[in-house]
Amino acid sequence: MNYLQWIPIILCFLLAVIAAGHALIFKSDSRAALGWIAVCLIFPLLGPLLYFFFGINRIRTRAQKLTPLYHFKFDIDSEQPDEQIESAIASSTASPELLQILRISRAVTRRPLVGGNTIKLLKNGEQAYPAMMEAINNSQYSLFLSTYIFETNKTGRQFIAALTQATRRGVDVRVIIDGFGELYSFPRAGALLEKGDVPITRFLPPKLIPPTFHINLRNHRKLLVADGRVGFIGGMNIGDRHLAQVQGNPRRVVDLHFQLAGPIASQIERVFLEDWVFCTGGQMPERPVCSDSTDDIICRTIADGPTEDHDKLSMIMFGAVTSSRHRISIMTPYFLPSRDLVTALQNAALRNVEVSILLPAKNNLPFIQWATAKMLWQLLQKGVRVYYQPPPFVHSKLFIVDDHYAQVGSANIDPRSLRLNFELAVEVYGEQVADVLSPHFYQCLSKSREVTFEEVEARSIPIRIRDAFVWLFSPYL
Repeated sequence: MNYLQWIPIILCFLLAVIAAGHALIFKSDSRAALGWIAVCLIFPLLGPLLYFFFGINRIRTRAQKLTPLYHFKFDIDSEQPDEQIESAIASSTASPELLQILRISRAVTRRPLVGGNTIKLLKNGEQAYPAMMEAINNSQYSLFLSTYIFETNKTGRQFIAALTQATRRGVDVRVIIDGFGELYSFPRAGALLEKGDVPITRFLPPKLIPPTFHINLRNHRKLLVADGRVGFIGGMNIGDRHLAQVQGNPRRVVDLHFQLAGPIASQIERVFLEDWVFCTGGQMPERPVCSDSTDDIICRTIADGPTEDHDKLSMIMFGAVTSSRHRISIMTPYFLPSRDLVTALQNAALRNVEVSILLPAKNNLPFIQWATAKMLWQLLQKGVRVYYQPPPFVHSKLFIVDDHYAQVGSANIDPRSLRLNFELAVEVYGEQVADVLSPHFYQCLSKSREVTFEEVEARSIPIRIRDAFVWLFSPYL
C-alpha cells in the first residue's frame, strides 16, 4: 500500500519533467522557456497543466497540418537578377532606398512585383460599398468575394441580392465566409446565399462531429475581385456598421478600403483561389492573368498566415522600418507590436526619423487598449509620437514609409493578425503613396490628440495594475 501512495507523486514528477523538457526544446524565446520550466518544476501538477493549455503553440502545429492543401505559390525564379528589381524601382520614380524593402519582400513572399496598377482610397462604407456593388453588377465572367464578417442587415442583404443576380446571369460567383465570423449575425449570410444558389464555402467552421472549434486560425482577409481586373481589399467587413455617416448607429465604425485595378488584381484573385481550394479541395483552377495597364504603380500581394514558414508581414514591416530615412506613418486599430518591432521603431526615432502612430481614442475592444497603454511609454520615451483619433471607433489600417512605400490590407499590428490569422496586404510602391495615401494619414493626424509621456506615466496605480495584468495576455489578444 505504501508503494501505491508513491505512484501519483512519481507520475506528477515525470509529468513535470516531460513538460519542462518540452519547453526547453520547443520554446524559441529563452525567457519564456525558463519561465515555463520553473513553473513546471515548482508546481509539479498545476505547472504542466498550465503549460499544456497555455504554453504549447498549437496554432503553428495545427496550421502545419493544413500546409499540404494550403501551399500554393507563384512560380518565380528566386535567383532573378537584381538588375530587374532595380529596373522596377527606376520605373517607379521612387527612392533607391526601397531596394532593401523590395529584396526582403521578394525573398519572403516569392511573388513577383507587378506594374501598371492604380489604387483608389475609399472612405467608409459610403464610398466602398457603392464601388463594390458597381463591380459586382458589371461583372461578366467571374466574381470572387471573401470576408471575415458578413452581416445580414440592410447592407448585407444588398450584397446577397447582387451576388445572387450575378449568379443567375451566368457569372462564376464564389464566396468564402470565415466559419467563426459568420456567427456574428442571424440569419447566417451563408444560408441566404445558398438559397440564391450562390456557391459558398466556410473557412474552418466550428463542428460538433468531429469536435472542431478554432477561435484562432481565422481567415481575416477581406477581398473582392471582379473579372480578374479590379480588386478591393482593406479592413471593411460587410455590414451597416461601416456606414460611418449614420449618426444614430452606436456601432458605427470609421474605416478604409482600397480599390486596385491592373495586374495586381490577378494576384489578389490567386490568393482567393488558394483559399477556395483549401476549403473545398480539388485542383487549382487556371485563370488568365490580367495584362491591362491602368497606371504606373508597382504592387505585390503579401498573403500571410500561420501555415507559412515565415511571419511575412512582420519581417517585411521590420525591414521597412529599419530602412526608413525620413518618416514612418502607422494607423492601426489594435497596436500590440512585437519586441523586435518596438526596438526598430525606437531606433528609427533615435535616428531622427519622424515616427507617428495613430490609434483610436475609443476602442471597441477596451482590453486591447489597456494592454497598449502598458507599453506606450517605451515608444514615447524614445521620441515616437502617438496620437488618439476621436470617436467613433477608427478601424483603418495604413503603414507608410518615407511617402513612397505603403502596405494596405486587413492586418492589424498585434499578435492575432501577425501570428494567428490569415491576412492579406498589398505593397504599394511609387508616387501615389504620397499623392493618395499619405494625405489621408496627415488629414487624420491633424484631427487627433497627441499622447504625452507624462500622461501615460500619470495613470493611477489601479489603472496601471489593470493595464499590466491585461498586457500579460497580449500574445493571445
